Amino acid sequence: MTRHGRLYLRDRVPPRSIHFDKGRFGRLFPTLPPFAPDTPSVRERLLELGRAGGLLDAQDPPPPASPLALGPHNRDNPDQTAGMTFLGQFLDHDVTFDPTSSLERQSDPEAIRNFRTPTFELDSVYGSGRAASPHLYDQASPGAAKLLIDAAAPDDLPRNSQNTALIGDPRNDENLLVSQLHLAFLKFHNEIVDALGADGVKDVNRLFDRAQRLARWHYQWIIVHEFLPAIVGERLVDDILRRGRRFYRWRNAPFIPVEFSVAAYRYGHSQVRPGYIANFSGDGGQPFLAHVFRADVDHTLPDPDDLVGGKRAPRRFVDWRTFFDLGPTPYGHEGLGASPKPNKRIDTRLSSILFGLPAAAGQPRSLAQRNLLRHLTFELPSGQRVARAMDVRRVEREDLADLRPLRFDEDTPLWIYILREADVVCDGKRLGPVGGRIVAEVILGLLLGDDSSYLRQDPHWRASLGSDGRFSTTDLLRFARVA
Repeated sequence: MTRHGRLYLRDRVPPRSIHFDKGRFGRLFPTLPPFAPDTPSVRERLLELGRAGGLLDAQDPPPPASPLALGPHNRDNPDQTAGMTFLGQFLDHDVTFDPTSSLERQSDPEAIRNFRTPTFELDSVYGSGRAASPHLYDQASPGAAKLLIDAAAPDDLPRNSQNTALIGDPRNDENLLVSQLHLAFLKFHNEIVDALGADGVKDVNRLFDRAQRLARWHYQWIIVHEFLPAIVGERLVDDILRRGRRFYRWRNAPFIPVEFSVAAYRYGHSQVRPGYIANFSGDGGQPFLAHVFRADVDHTLPDPDDLVGGKRAPRRFVDWRTFFDLGPTPYGHEGLGASPKPNKRIDTRLSSILFGLPAAAGQPRSLAQRNLLRHLTFELPSGQRVARAMDVRRVEREDLADLRPLRFDEDTPLWIYILREADVVCDGKRLGPVGGRIVAEVILGLLLGDDSSYLRQDPHWRASLGSDGRFSTTDLLRFARVA
């Protein structure tokens, strides 16, 4: 017996190293074997599972049908608004970045460098600071205490002459929604600087340090009190904060487990809608409705008809009413439905638009196929083995019957297992016991492992910039004056 439950003889494999360095990836369950061997047959079955038109495709109407139209297998989540998807993507970019792994060869995660510091400190916003990343700061502000906003285009990220965003992480300009959320954080910091200056803080270094800490701590408050409860349930968050983590531990410093980065946290791919209402007036006075990505448009154009990032045009801004609870749909546009729009449920169906992503060297165009092949790259265990190690309720084989023809119903890729678990156990409204605990323990563990986080510095601190003692993404957007 182990503290995670019984390991049968056929499960025993040589233990991998559990020594981690900050800035590396690692494993939560180093003794569990891979869900399947990396053979041509297994790769072929994974590609079949993740292909366009296959078991994971929600079968949405293709463009030029309305980007708001959902397929027969795409379902709304009544408990979350659409903005949570992109807040989750922003969080991911804040703690992980691996530009080196290949889907064609197996990799030891402990040997792969994470090009992000695994802390929620907004380094994609602040870069390496005012001295080392001066291009991110407004040099015209006293002491460069403010972040750079383009006065000629204040509704877009600052850009250079070649239209490249001047930000700490280029991935935050991949799509319009995350790009605009990044802009909101720039303006949030600047509004805090103004508020502190109005309160009499004169020393520019002290002013910047206090503004940065307030921005980071309010961001972390959102993670703990809004984002995680929505994704995993408030009861699990409270349990981990009171009783501690059971599985995510480290010797020297926090790390990013591949069970989190490759499987559990990719639950968000299931929540992406085919398209969104970016705003209600930007398209020549009409709403700008667009698919997340369209393979049939020319992306060399300055204003393509989708939500790709890296572009500057009058209609490419976000009215956050459709993503967060910031007010009703404007008069005259009631036909577009109520605002905000709901998120999608967490299940094993992905919006069809995600099966035809931009071509990338050595990678399929299907996001599902990319995710599944990474299970071989990093030798991830099956969902069933992880559930057994966690000693939690396992998804019944009958609930995985559609995977039986591909022989993944007994040893299911961890990502698929977590999505199906959310659907079966929680009706797709949040993650289940395996996925929820992995996500919550890692995120809370990163916060508790950061000496500068509010949970470590002052766990009784409360966010002060909202109303009625509360603070949410809605409050952040209002304070930043982007709502």
